[in-house]
Amino acid sequence: MENNIENILKYGIDELNRLNIEDSKIKAQILLMHIINKPKQYLIINKNEILNEPLLKQYKQGIEKLKQNTPIQHITNTQEFMGLKFYVDENVLIPRFDTEILVEEIIEINKNTQNLKVLDMCTGSGAIAICLQKLLNNSTVYAIDISQKALDVAKKNNEANKTKVNFIQSNMFENIGENEFDIIVSNPPYIETKTIKQLNEDVKKEPAIALDGGADGLVFYKILAEQAHKFLKNNGILAMEIGYNQKESVEAILKETNHYKEIYCRKDLNGNDRLIVCRKK
Repeated sequence: MENNIENILKYGIDELNRLNIEDSKIKAQILLMHIINKPKQYLIINKNEILNEPLLKQYKQGIEKLKQNTPIQHITNTQEFMGLKFYVDENVLIPRFDTEILVEEIIEINKNTQNLKVLDMCTGSGAIAICLQKLLNNSTVYAIDISQKALDVAKKNNEANKTKVNFIQSNMFENIGENEFDIIVSNPPYIETKTIKQLNEDVKKEPAIALDGGADGLVFYKILAEQAHKFLKNNGILAMEIGYNQKESVEAILKETNHYKEIYCRKDLNGNDRLIVCRKK
């Protein structure tokens, strides 16, 4: 086989298809784009270009990792979110396209407001906090995570995206000295413990601490509902990503505390319930 781009891509796709790896063509292309540091158009226009042996070896090693269900983002250490690039590895949840609705909703609600004070709880890679700091006018953003390894990744992304997010290691609200936030936003772990075993193999490679929401998937929503009002200004916003089947449960948790008003849900582009927003009474 001639080691040109066209044949190498075909090899990668065929290898992934043999093991029924999802999105085999996309993953094979992204891997090659990453290794030769070229855009997709380059692969099409230069399909007869020969790859040298070191690059070919690197590509085959990447294909082997994909065959073991390693997420492509863990191989390229890159994920795009809200048009920005983020470094990701095995210490953080890979930012999802569906989560962009959370950022977009906060931007829409506050488009005419300046100098906001924002808290991002369970920040992971820092994607939400960094986007809000960049897109909200003159905002001051704090980002919290229990994992120091996750915060190290978030700080790396903060520097790369030239933002000035403030990071605090804390088990939820334990170490937060600040209060009077205009906005508290969170994409917490929300998958039921028993369900994690049924997830796609590549998702299982992501940190369990970022996935596991306890037996009912609602542990962190209960903490947010019980604690967030103490750190919010009057009329301040609490916005949380939820699982597709958690709308009624999370709304009930918020109503039970009697600390929140104007509770509503937003759907994602697939029509699934994705976001609960409310205000402090």
